[in-house]
Amino acid sequence: MNPWSAPRAESPVDSSVVLPGSKSITNRALILAALADGPSTVTGALRSRDTDLMIEALRGLGATIDERDDGTTLHVTPGRLHGARVDCGLAGTVMRFVPPLAALADGDVFFDGDEQARTRPMGTVLEALRSLGADVDGDTLPFTVHGRGSLRGGTVTIDASGSSQFVSGLLLSAAAFDEGVTVRHAGATVPSMPHIDMTVEMLREAGATVDTSVPDTWRVAPGPVRAVDRVVEPDLSNATPFLAAAAVTGGTVSVPRWPQRTTQAGDAIRGILEQMGADVALSDGTLTVRGPEQLRGLDVDLHDVGELAPTVAALAALATTPSTLRGIAHLRGHETDRLAALATELGKLGGSATELTDGLHIVPAPLHGGRWHSYADHRMATAGAIVGLVVDGVEVEDIGTTAKTLPGFPELWAGMLRGARS
Repeated sequence: MNPWSAPRAESPVDSSVVLPGSKSITNRALILAALADGPSTVTGALRSRDTDLMIEALRGLGATIDERDDGTTLHVTPGRLHGARVDCGLAGTVMRFVPPLAALADGDVFFDGDEQARTRPMGTVLEALRSLGADVDGDTLPFTVHGRGSLRGGTVTIDASGSSQFVSGLLLSAAAFDEGVTVRHAGATVPSMPHIDMTVEMLREAGATVDTSVPDTWRVAPGPVRAVDRVVEPDLSNATPFLAAAAVTGGTVSVPRWPQRTTQAGDAIRGILEQMGADVALSDGTLTVRGPEQLRGLDVDLHDVGELAPTVAALAALATTPSTLRGIAHLRGHETDRLAALATELGKLGGSATELTDGLHIVPAPLHGGRWHSYADHRMATAGAIVGLVVDGVEVEDIGTTAKTLPGFPELWAGMLRGARS
């Protein structure tokens, strides 16, 4: 596999970047549409490897999904759920959101995925399904859900400190369970709470009754899921490398259609960049970041927005003062151990990144070129691209892994450097 030579920014970037829809919203919308009481349309859907895997999983289970507008408009007609084979790839949303739906199918649903996916934690979701009445063989990929056409549901206590997806996966299909579901969390703090907030909000928009009045407890009552036509917001987490480009080059990047209010974790990049010295402004639906003359380090808790850690680590390595990234021990269970991967790759380029129990301590140092491994992790790949903007000779291995959530990333990156403004 030939490495991608990360392009150097010869001058401050000045660009407007139009980004496709949110993966998190798209895949939640698809699950709810497959359970709904009638057809619905998802407009502005992200088309990427993760969302394509979700579409194929739902088609395999019995939903009809018709595409138009280059596949970004999806018309979903629910169907009787039946047995299928589901390829999860490396998509956490597929491997954790689809099994509860599969328990409602009439037939066996076999799940597998990429080799790396077989090491991702799945036992929490599968054991929870068993306690709710499902018949499941296996605790990691590959596994089989023996669907019986319905699921009792009820109350389940889990430790969701490893991933918010454990909670979201159980909640999304819960209105179709005979007794609904009550999920109680017992353990260390649940990470990435904005993703659970997103799940709850989308369930309520679809007419589900969701009670969140008790801390660390989510109750979804049984009942119909209303068909809802949705327009998907741009993916704000995918925007963060482009906004970081403005910060590290002292340039300006604008992202149109930035929502005034959102449950997306990526919105937190605004405050992070301001702490590091950038000028950040949201006006008339466009977010604009202007980079500072010198980028400051910061001490930040990323527990709720851990997906931003690779971008923030790249920024921290290029700052003028040390940084500490906290609250992200759960990143060890993502596509790769992101803490170890970031420390390793920054260190190989001359940086100083020390792993902490729950994060990283990064001390800026002169960086040099070299091979940046992506570990088949899309956010690791984009972190390498950020470093390459100001460091000669950075070569990112497997830039194609960015297609997991952002197809065409190299072309978008090149367009930003050309100064394209929409």
